[in-house]
Amino acid sequence: MFSKTLKSLRVQQKKTQQDVADFLGITRQGYAKYENDLGEPDNSTLTKLADYFEVSTDYLLGRTNTPAMTSQEQDEADFQAFATNPELSVFYKELPKSDEEAVDRLRKIWEIIKHEKN
Repeated sequence: MFSKTLKSLRVQQKKTQQDVADFLGITRQGYAKYENDLGEPDNSTLTKLADYFEVSTDYLLGRTNTPAMTSQEQDEADFQAFATNPELSVFYKELPKSDEEAVDRLRKIWEIIKHEKN
């Protein structure tokens, strides 16, 4: 199921095996193993594939017929990425221990950063 779904997504998006392999940082032959059901990606690679094709990992694995993540699944994935990132997890761990004044300053700094991006 995984191999067929993967190939179908690639063909639908008019990508070559080399395109996907380059994104993943692997050889075309390594990627072809996934499509030919000769190997399975690790969790990190599975997540990268889901991001590349803009579908959920559950869709890739055949656990759902709905390609897109629900907003709750997306929120959970975003939180997991945040909480497990060593550079960002310090905020997740330390922020609840901070006083309200520090949290308020951080909010203001974040608003400035968001406005600078736009």
